[in-house]
Amino acid sequence: MKLIIAIIQDEDAGEVISHLNEAEIQVTRLATKGGFLRSGNTTIMTGVDDEKVDEALKIIEENSKSRTQYATLPSSCGAMHGFILAPIEVKVGGATVFVLDVDQFHKF
Repeated sequence: MKLIIAIIQDEDAGEVISHLNEAEIQVTRLATKGGFLRSGNTTIMTGVDDEKVDEALKIIEENSKSRTQYATLPSSCGAMHGFILAPIEVKVGGATVFVLDVDQFHKF
């Protein structure tokens, strides 16, 4: 058994979870926040049998889209007072996925 932890953008969460549920993969959804852009993310956790890992990863990959977004750096990044920082282009979205071995699983 494996534990899959996937961090995805809020915009993609509904589609990812819906498709995982259709494949009879149950998930736990956690509201999380990114550190750099401080934008909303969703972290999903699911325990799957080894033979379903590839299917789950494919669903996550197909439903987590990368996007380009413009952001300004926070003032704590060394900007001098009174200067306006130009927005920078940042690639966001997609998914960051961790797959971990599970030694034990209990459902009470």
